[in-house]
Amino acid sequence: MRFLPTDEQLELQRGVRDLLAARWPLDRIGDGFDRQLWSELAGTGVFALRTDLGLGLAESVLVFEELGRAVVTGPLVATSLAAGHGADDGVIVLVETERSPVLVAHLDVADRALVFSADGVQLTEPPSGRPVDSPLDPLSPMHEIVASPAVGVTIATGADADRVRAAGAVLTAALQVGLSARLTELSVDYAKTREQFGRTIGSFQAVKHICADMFVRTELARVAVHAAAVLLDDREGDDPAADNPAAEDRARAVAGAKLLADEAATVNGRSAVQVHGGMGFTWEVPVHFLLKRAWLHATEFGGADDHAEALAAQL
Repeated sequence: MRFLPTDEQLELQRGVRDLLAARWPLDRIGDGFDRQLWSELAGTGVFALRTDLGLGLAESVLVFEELGRAVVTGPLVATSLAAGHGADDGVIVLVETERSPVLVAHLDVADRALVFSADGVQLTEPPSGRPVDSPLDPLSPMHEIVASPAVGVTIATGADADRVRAAGAVLTAALQVGLSARLTELSVDYAKTREQFGRTIGSFQAVKHICADMFVRTELARVAVHAAAVLLDDREGDDPAADNPAAEDRARAVAGAKLLADEAATVNGRSAVQVHGGMGFTWEVPVHFLLKRAWLHATEFGGADDHAEALAAQL
């Protein structure tokens, strides 16, 4: 297995970054969901990297870092997980029925729904729901499901469903890494230009420490996410016996990656607000959009308590 990205993988990541820089600059994120952008991403193969293009999760996390960094709005992970199951051109929302209440982002623009339940993973018609008045992320409208989703096409059960869920957690963690990195960039750029007492605030030791901690959190989360992706791609260590050390290693890697990435994005969001001072709380400064998106992702595919308990159970 290889943990460092290859030249080809980095070129793929740069290509997606260049596309998003031209098509989705930061001053556009307040527009919310953009179906034209969504179609362009689908057309370039962003959601079908592991199906049509035959790449692995290792490549997908590099792309999803860029999607997170650009704060692309929409059910990115569910649409990617559903690729190859007859819904490649649509908007696929995530429905986790084991949560209470069952909240679904972007149900208003959904073509299909990817439903995770105790029985497995199904692709079905979007369920009905009532709008949530004050969603956690103002750019991600939420609906509370009022009826059980319709029976659909089962795409995974048992161990296969666990693998789909693990891939979803790692892709969500990659989005968090992208958010964390962008928050660090915004804070450093602001600290270089904002002056106080006749000096740029970046020259103050306290601000330097905040930015340095943000960078470290991001890099720790990034390597954990990359390692988890590589381990999930590597099936050579699988053993059909019940005692499967390779599977246990993957489970630990996924839980650790999601924990570190959620922490990096949410803590860096608060740190970025602090670096920006009073401006960090205003609607005009985009920092709050990134922080709220990080809060939303931290609730998907297991929260901090879920993954901490999973890690503790394997010690």
